[in-house]
Amino acid sequence: MHIRHFSDAKPYEAPNHRNCTSLRLAGFEQAGPENFWLGCSHFLPGGGAGPDATPLEKVYFVLSGQLTVIAAGETRTAGPMDTVFIPAGEEREIRNDGNEIVTMVVAMPYPPGTGAGGQK
Repeated sequence: MHIRHFSDAKPYEAPNHRNCTSLRLAGFEQAGPENFWLGCSHFLPGGGAGPDATPLEKVYFVLSGQLTVIAAGETRTAGPMDTVFIPAGEEREIRNDGNEIVTMVVAMPYPPGTGAGGQK
């Protein structure tokens, strides 16, 4: 077992994100998960990411605020305790169109060539 306290989470830069602060919760470490990593993102009002696509699937778990998600020709809103699954290769855009900070957990597999203990 390995416990990482939220106060020890390290920030990371997420590509193509704006008005966002991201923290690595688990992964890319020797004592972490072997197949995926977990992050926490805080989007300020007007913040967002994309539009873009990655070759990796991802799951967003919204903790607070309202997240606007545009994917597969649909615009939908996810709120607290909702999950959003984005398949590999699907273009998506996410936005905070409200006045509250959106906080969400992000789960993704490691990019090819990285993993537990790898750098990214």
